[in-house]
Amino acid sequence: MSATMPPPSLPRIQALPDLLISQIAAGEVVERPASVLKELMENSLDAGSTAIQVYLEEGGVKLIRISDDGCGIARDDLALALTRHATSKIRTLADLEGVASMGFRGEALASVASVARLSLTSRARGSDHAWKLRAESSTIAGAEPEPAALMAGTVVEMRDLYFNTPARRKFLKSEGTEFGHCAEAFKRIALAHPQVAFTLVHNGRSILQLPRSDLSERIRAILGDEFLAHARLLQVEAGPLSLEGLIIDPTWATQSKDTQYTFVNGRFVRDKVIGHALREAYRDVLHGSRQPALCLFLQVDPATVDVNVHPAKTEVRFRDSRAVHQFVFHGVQRTLATPIQESSGSEPPQPRAMEITAHTAAPMPRHQPGLGMAEPATVAYLDLARSVREDYHREGSHADFRATAFPSPVRAQAPQSLSPQPLPETASEGPPLGYALAQLHGIYILAQNSKGLVLVDMHAAHERILYEKLKHALDQQQMSRQALLIPALFSAQPLEVAAVEEHGAALADLGFEISLAGPGQLALRAVPALLQAGDPTTLARALLAELQEHGLSQLMTARRNELLATMACHGAVRARRQLSLPEMNALLRQMEDTERSGQCNHGRPTWTELSMDELDRLFLRGR
Repeated sequence: MSATMPPPSLPRIQALPDLLISQIAAGEVVERPASVLKELMENSLDAGSTAIQVYLEEGGVKLIRISDDGCGIARDDLALALTRHATSKIRTLADLEGVASMGFRGEALASVASVARLSLTSRARGSDHAWKLRAESSTIAGAEPEPAALMAGTVVEMRDLYFNTPARRKFLKSEGTEFGHCAEAFKRIALAHPQVAFTLVHNGRSILQLPRSDLSERIRAILGDEFLAHARLLQVEAGPLSLEGLIIDPTWATQSKDTQYTFVNGRFVRDKVIGHALREAYRDVLHGSRQPALCLFLQVDPATVDVNVHPAKTEVRFRDSRAVHQFVFHGVQRTLATPIQESSGSEPPQPRAMEITAHTAAPMPRHQPGLGMAEPATVAYLDLARSVREDYHREGSHADFRATAFPSPVRAQAPQSLSPQPLPETASEGPPLGYALAQLHGIYILAQNSKGLVLVDMHAAHERILYEKLKHALDQQQMSRQALLIPALFSAQPLEVAAVEEHGAALADLGFEISLAGPGQLALRAVPALLQAGDPTTLARALLAELQEHGLSQLMTARRNELLATMACHGAVRARRQLSLPEMNALLRQMEDTERSGQCNHGRPTWTELSMDELDRLFLRGR
């Protein structure tokens, strides 16, 4: 019989030493050098600095030095600044619930000092002298300030990160990787504060020098001219909520998420609510896994957002997250939906506070004749307008745009909006997409506008036009039907027959009239008027396939737009279909008046433009 082992004795509960408490806190706040850089730069901003210099060595692992011209710290407060939960930014719970400062926890300096060698030099505004405090993990408590030389502001210097915790130091990455994270943290803060001058130096080499400027110049300096050229200005306001910034045109989206900057009250965040709203707003116009570049600033009442839910303060919690989601979603969606005719008109209004001066599209390049060059583009444009106008008058000003690639039982009658308008007399009045010249292989429309050459994918463009019309008709419950003179008969599987019998009313709401014509056979008697030029059998089969796979409830709610996109795809003009000039111009005019016409239903671009300068470069003209 084995002896019973006595239960192990449990150690007594005891308070942790202050140093260990600070090192545990440092594990949450100080993840890598970039975390230190962010916290220290936020402190400089809260001090009212107008210029901040950052000096790094070995990716910030060996040295991070931050100098500012802020209000400084008094001599007697230097030691207190290194104490945990000591701060000048909050006093009461009310201050915490409506915090507007960048840093407020009072943990950053104490956490850094527990895992690195820290020195703090400061001269308080109005003080005759500067003072310096050196501290390490073992000497924080007894450190005393000493006189120092400093004109104004504060200099914080961190050396040898994790020198006393080598187990954590080995988890740091290469110098290049750590510097990349530091540079990204620097850019995020610099974007949100264009009124402050910033300098970044790494290993003695100047990386970025950003003078005080407006937001557009700061975005240009950090994100580049290309982003500004292809971005759309967004500015919306509703009650206490406002959203301003720039979002990339879907055509220029890439596979990378690196250029996605969202700020809440000037603080960079990665918020799930905002992220989901942005994905939903772009869902209808992005191709595949492409990601939009954007720089957005959301302003809310500080009392309605909790910024104290994450140690690094990169996550927030909204009191009414649904309202914020809908506000961001609709603001971005409406900006993306701006028709070409509106976005190519006058310059967009300038934001009141953010001072963004970017245009919704690239500025119109001016064609300058060079050595041996022909007449200016405007003269050729007038000649084109004159010749096309003659074709209009010869063929009739109300030529139909027959969007059909297959024989149809009923001739497609063009809606009123498809009728081309009389051409303008001058080039300055020309529409954004210009006037059609010809078709290329029955796939692309070639057009000329005042800037240069426009190429249009006619199927993709017409697909988007039909898609937007179908969405509007269904939303307004005005999905008109076109009866077929001769019903289209097609064989059907038992499940398809059952779907027609069970969901006849829902199919009628979509503009279809389908009935049983015999054993294993269905008769299509009416189709949506917008799709009357498409192949009726193909349309009906696509609809029934979607109905079988996803069910009625999904098709009419979550997958409604996917269903309408499928219908539009089958109803749009097909490739290899020859169009007349009036038909091509009618399609161009509809594109200009249709929301989101820059992308098809699958997110691919529907048109592109080559300016005269770009064409000249292709042919080396003027060189």
